[in-house]
Amino acid sequence: MPINQPSNQIKLTNVSVVRMKRGKKRFEIACYQNKVQDWRSNVEKDLDEVLQIPQVFLNVSKGSVAPNDDLEKAFGTTDTNKIVMEILSKGEIQLSEKERQANTQQVHNEILQLISTKCVNPKTKKRYPPTMISKALNELKFNIVPTKTAKIQALDAIKILTERQIIPIARAKMKIKLTMDSKDQKKLNDKLKLLLTEIDDEDYNGNNYECISFIDPVFYREIVELLKNNKNSHIEVLDMAVIEEGDKNL
Repeated sequence: MPINQPSNQIKLTNVSVVRMKRGKKRFEIACYQNKVQDWRSNVEKDLDEVLQIPQVFLNVSKGSVAPNDDLEKAFGTTDTNKIVMEILSKGEIQLSEKERQANTQQVHNEILQLISTKCVNPKTKKRYPPTMISKALNELKFNIVPTKTAKIQALDAIKILTERQIIPIARAKMKIKLTMDSKDQKKLNDKLKLLLTEIDDEDYNGNNYECISFIDPVFYREIVELLKNNKNSHIEVLDMAVIEEGDKNL
């Protein structure tokens, strides 16, 4: 619905409101939809592309402009540009129902894609399509929270999926290559054995040791920490998510 600003009857359409509360007053600015986050992430740098009108409102939907007395008391200034910038940077974005649904769907899709990338059927070593993962999450009544990052929620979902086994599922293994001095390998061998899921190939060549192994991705940083004090020790990721040959496009 168009919003009319009473002094000059400017019609504001497709409005995204950014709100900030100061004391007992609530102040709002009218922005174009989807532009506030672009501004905050420095994707959009032209303020004219973000603001529908460089004005501070008490209520955008009613076209109620904030009086200077209220601005002075709340912000210590009547400089509209400064106040607009503060609200734009720190205010709370009020999304329309349509925007909320779109954001939730986007996060939902990202979560499904992350799980599909990081997990496999342990029997077939193949990835599950996002549609099958979605059905499993629905059965588990896993709730998507649009304000939380997709990565955090995907890790939470993976934990639940692997615990409940609604479908046979496991984290895909990471394939790595370790290179180090033989003496370092002997020193770290007991600790490494606990972290290496399966050794695919290893080679002792004089003072050098090479190993190609599969690991659970959660152990990667722990291995990096083990190696960091050994200057001739290196870890190389050969494959982030090992799946059966021929299924690279899944």
